Amino acid sequence: MKLYWSDVLSPRKVCAVAKYLQSPVEYVYLDLGRGEHKTAEYLALNPNGQVPTLVDGARTLWESAAIMCHLAARCDSALWPQDARQFDVLRWLSWDLARVYPCAGELYFQYVIRPRFRLGDADPAEVQRATDAWRRCAAILDNHLRGRRWLVGDSITVADFALGITLPYAERARIPLDEFPAVKRWHERLNELDAWREPFPAVAEAA
Repeated sequence: MKLYWSDVLSPRKVCAVAKYLQSPVEYVYLDLGRGEHKTAEYLALNPNGQVPTLVDGARTLWESAAIMCHLAARCDSALWPQDARQFDVLRWLSWDLARVYPCAGELYFQYVIRPRFRLGDADPAEVQRATDAWRRCAAILDNHLRGRRWLVGDSITVADFALGITLPYAERARIPLDEFPAVKRWHERLNELDAWREPFPAVAEAA
């Protein structure tokens, strides 16, 4: 398998799952600043011109949720459960894409990506809109996580990897994590995993 990645938000969750599962992945780093995600060769794999992309034999997958589920299913991991819990995992993955990622990802963009790629200062109006939206989502998440270790059942799933992915950047992205103690405790549990803290391979070691 080849996993095309860069050290930004969506690939982080896929790299974390791959490392957690010890998946037999060949990592291919794309330098976004040099436009390596916009080459004709890469666009033939992922017409969106985004990362990550997974090539597994004749199958090519893009979109991080699909790749995480594929990696887990490939090794029969409970990260992608094959019972009734799967519907709850799908619910949280869908909620993340519709509600959480747009606002948390916007804060990440404003405070992490803009400085990195010299795109100018953060937009105060966008920051306020995204912060307000994140607080609304975090209140729901905090209520769900009270008395729970993980989002679904008693064990970690791909839903945890998806929903938590901006939290390692909470301080830099000015995400008000401290206001939501159950969410903060949940992220502290994620931080106990080596794959969560250090998901990316060394760029020098990537193909």
